[in-house]
Amino acid sequence: MRVLIKNGLIVNADGQAKQDLLIEDGLVKCLADTLEVEPPCETIDASGCYVMPGGVDVHTHFNIDTGIARSCDDFFTGTRAAACGGTTTIVDHMGFGPPGCSLHHQLAVYHDYAAYKAVIDYSFHGVIQHVNHAVLDDIPRMVEAGISSFKLYLTYQYKLNDDELLRVMRHLHSAGALTTVHPENDAAIAQKRAGFISAGKTAPRYHALSRPLECEAEAIARTINLAQLAGNAPLYIVHLSNGLGLDYLRIARARRQPVWVETCPQYLLLDDRCYEREDALKFILSPPLRNTSNNDDLWCGVVDGSIDTIATDHCAFSMTQRQQLSGGDFSRCPNGLPGVENRLLLLFSHGVMTGRISTQRFVALTSANPAKLFGLWPQKGLLAPGSDADIVIIDPKRTTTIHHAALHDNADYSPWEGFICQGALRQTFARGRLIFDNGTFTGSAGQGRFLRRNPFNAAHASGTES
Repeated sequence: MRVLIKNGLIVNADGQAKQDLLIEDGLVKCLADTLEVEPPCETIDASGCYVMPGGVDVHTHFNIDTGIARSCDDFFTGTRAAACGGTTTIVDHMGFGPPGCSLHHQLAVYHDYAAYKAVIDYSFHGVIQHVNHAVLDDIPRMVEAGISSFKLYLTYQYKLNDDELLRVMRHLHSAGALTTVHPENDAAIAQKRAGFISAGKTAPRYHALSRPLECEAEAIARTINLAQLAGNAPLYIVHLSNGLGLDYLRIARARRQPVWVETCPQYLLLDDRCYEREDALKFILSPPLRNTSNNDDLWCGVVDGSIDTIATDHCAFSMTQRQQLSGGDFSRCPNGLPGVENRLLLLFSHGVMTGRISTQRFVALTSANPAKLFGLWPQKGLLAPGSDADIVIIDPKRTTTIHHAALHDNADYSPWEGFICQGALRQTFARGRLIFDNGTFTGSAGQGRFLRRNPFNAAHASGTES
């Protein structure tokens, strides 16, 4: 089936123009000032709307088992929500496997989780939870299987020490993989956390106080230096929440070190006052929400190009789960927020419509840059002949109020409840198929495909400063 999108403003990271766009066989066939196509062809009038590449969210956690709970979104409900929010590709962070398991063990588990369920195209980040010769030798085979980025944790159950970080980063760099890191100083957090618990201070606000921004910033600085010692290995910092860490990343950039950074809507638009609310358990995530000064620092990074991508870190645990497991004690509450459906509209409203960023910068942050960094470019993140027809149409004239009752995830609340956004998502296409149409999900489970991602490409990555 061919689809002709007419009269819209086509936006890519490198420019925009009022053009018509023809979809054929799941790909962008051509773009021109005016296209007339013989039937059969469905025509969509996008007058007054932006026509953009579908979003690429490179930080989700679907169906993850944290040891105390399993997140409430699987690869159907999670990707359904993504599709209804204009995201057409996700790269999910695989959770930890059994002690001593191989890298391929979790890859097989996650292939099973996603097959016949995913609504949109997907891939996975590898996860390294221990280091030995077998794991290091397996990295090149994972890259050959299309897994060209790996997550390392500096906290949680399977944290790596500095020696392990160095060894892994060297091997990842040699194999053509990008190192992604969750940076928090585990020892400092453990000490502060233990002190609060022993004093009976277990209210949600102590979650944030036990993980101050210095714990995150110190780990960022340490990892940057270790990456340099590991042969100048390329490094990607996930879910940045504070301005001090961003300063360290700017210093590394000034030294021409290959580092990139991601933040999330919650660190731009929510703040630590949420921990004083009656429903504060809803906002427990790591790193925690910071103060408004850090919100401002991160917005500066979004505007000036210091921040490369905006993802969600979608990891949904229902309020029911949180209350039952924690009893109000932050130390027993599973961490993470839902939000995969809200990323594009929140950034469009609070970034583009406020004049903070251009539409091109919006596309770079949400689609083009993540595609370039994670081996998906130019198949994803671009509207050009031969690229996948992953498209979102946004109407800037309409207003949307976020209510969880209208969302498509499997949680029982939204941290964005009541947020008023200027703009509305009109339609989403995934490889040419209409999967969201004016508030209605029109896709189906299983139509998403696994993406074998290309090895890390320094030339593509160097083009992420749009």
